Amino acid sequence: MRNVATEPGDGEGLSLAERAYRAIRDRLVMLEIRPGAPINEDQLAQSLGVGRTPVREALKRLQYERLITTYPRRGTFATEVNITDLAYISEVRQELEPLAAARAARRATATDRATLTALRRELESVDPRGHAAADLMHLDLQVHRAIYAATHNPYLEDTLVRHDNLATRIWCLFIDRLSDVAGHVEEHGPLIDAIVAGDPDKAAQLAGNHVEGFERAIRAAI
Repeated sequence: MRNVATEPGDGEGLSLAERAYRAIRDRLVMLEIRPGAPINEDQLAQSLGVGRTPVREALKRLQYERLITTYPRRGTFATEVNITDLAYISEVRQELEPLAAARAARRATATDRATLTALRRELESVDPRGHAAADLMHLDLQVHRAIYAATHNPYLEDTLVRHDNLATRIWCLFIDRLSDVAGHVEEHGPLIDAIVAGDPDKAAQLAGNHVEGFERAIRAAI
């Protein structure tokens, strides 16, 4: 199982600011930087092996994405996870996740399908007894981001990545109370199959069911 949530475009061609952004973003999403924790630019720069300028550029983007908050004279902090946001986030995802799945089924390239097929094989190898919940959530992020990239609509992709990040933070907050994290992640298998097979209607239906199941699971855990 990978230790980081990779996505299309990861690689040597990324700028330092982009690398810093992706690394800090995923630490925030996975709650490795805890909600409400102060953000220290120097510590982040040192841990990432970059200067302060790329970190500052990354933090500007992360503030726009609601992952960090800056208070005058107090500093910058990881955004708190507010469960009341769940309904708003789900409202957006229930409309856009089926759309993205259908578009991916229609537009996925051979490369997209190869990426999704590799993730499908990884899903098949998941043993809930042998994988930590955090590893499963990294895999969940990878699948979502691969599907969004396969839409070949950068505006739809950016919107859904942001909302999936916020949803994942909520999921991670309650992960110790959730009984079937592996089952939630494994639901992606049939969805990937539908996209790879080029079946937009089935892909849309499965994506919608997945989002609804996510909200039900969280509400049951509260």
